[in-house]
Amino acid sequence: MNELTLKIERVIKCTPGKIWRAWTEPKLMEQWFCPKPWYVKDIVQDLRTGGKSTMTMCGPNGEIFPNNGLILEAIPNRSLVFTDAFTEAWIPSNRAFMVGDIKLKDLGDGTTLYTACAHHWNKENMEEHEKMGFHDGWNKAADQLEELVAGL
Repeated sequence: MNELTLKIERVIKCTPGKIWRAWTEPKLMEQWFCPKPWYVKDIVQDLRTGGKSTMTMCGPNGEIFPNNGLILEAIPNRSLVFTDAFTEAWIPSNRAFMVGDIKLKDLGDGTTLYTACAHHWNKENMEEHEKMGFHDGWNKAADQLEELVAGL
């Protein structure tokens, strides 16, 4: 981690496999990914290096934000890394904003250390992400994730 990284970390009462499912199965991801009343739809994740990662974030007032990118790393039950720096087939995007970095560590007692980072290329992007509500939003989404996996 560096000075251009925003991070949340918590212990979640479930196995890494359940969190992995919530991050990689579109129907589950739709239930928790955005802090409500926001939601995501049209999720595609090709879980391999260079695989397509797309979704549309939707707001309560009709806001629509398409998100297109690539998977950089997908290690089941351990690590999911993705970016908006590239689109399909390693074509550079119009604006590289961040690299998302999700780490899952099995603590051996039925709990998982969940670490979610957003790495940025520059201070301006990081500050923009903070002002967009990174900590509040990503923590609310993690609360929703934790509630979902408790029922899996």
